[in-house]
Amino acid sequence: MPQTQKLMEKGKVGVQPARTISKVGVIGAGQMGSGIAHVVALSGYSVAINDLKKESFDRGVEAVTKNMARQVAKGLITEEKRDEALERISFAPTLEAFGDCDLVIEAATEDESLKHKIFAALCPHLKPTAMLASNTSSISITRLASGTDRPEDFIGMHFMNPVPVMELVELIRGIATEDETFSTAKTFVESLGKTTAVSEDFPAFIVNRILLPMINEAVYTLYEGVGTVEAIDKAMKLGAHHPMGPLELADFIGLDTCLSVMQVLYEGLSDSKYRPCPLLVKYVEAGWLGRKTKRGFYDYRGEKPVPTR
Repeated sequence: MPQTQKLMEKGKVGVQPARTISKVGVIGAGQMGSGIAHVVALSGYSVAINDLKKESFDRGVEAVTKNMARQVAKGLITEEKRDEALERISFAPTLEAFGDCDLVIEAATEDESLKHKIFAALCPHLKPTAMLASNTSSISITRLASGTDRPEDFIGMHFMNPVPVMELVELIRGIATEDETFSTAKTFVESLGKTTAVSEDFPAFIVNRILLPMINEAVYTLYEGVGTVEAIDKAMKLGAHHPMGPLELADFIGLDTCLSVMQVLYEGLSDSKYRPCPLLVKYVEAGWLGRKTKRGFYDYRGEKPVPTR
């Protein structure tokens, strides 16, 4: 039984949603999309994943399989639960395959025009009661929803990376999001074992409104020669007790994503304090995007990461 039904029956939520979610669609099989599919499938839901290429889906499922194997090794889940979860994950070759989904979560690249195109192509294939969510980390939910045929059934559902490990999901209501949609989404997220934080629909929401300017300032600190990559990360790990240094974290997030969020903040709030550091722009122009391209503020092509500056 999907966990939304279990939570409703046990009375664990204050506002009972009017809808039941059984099947979930995920658009994008990358790090975020596969991570979302991972936790959704483990929680008892059927999951269909769509990506441009079947090879991307296969890589995503491979990542899910490896991450679940780690959970089994740590005693967090049983082999039986892992096998059942993997059986619930299927490939959606086209957006038409989402026709029987109760909820579709978009987890594509942080590019507003791309997201609008995806939703425009998706909506004609959805059933009338289906809800839409975007995993965007910074883009206006109101704007994204306005381009669909169901802005009242649209919500921001921002999972943190890595999804199986991080406890938080930001929920963001657009101006048209109905109470029923919000309560259903909240119950669904809690059924995944996650905690929600509700944000108003302002650029970058809560987490990235605070986190990305810190990362951008770390890049400025490097750009201005205040410290080296190694010194900056060491200072924040040992001096502020951060688990990862800001430049190491930027590489993990993806420098293109960091730049996109800073651009959303800068353009959306018109405040010079959010101006992306020119060095961050230069790294992205070079295609040095962090871990996913093997080079960013660190070079990951050898046995150990080596600072590139």
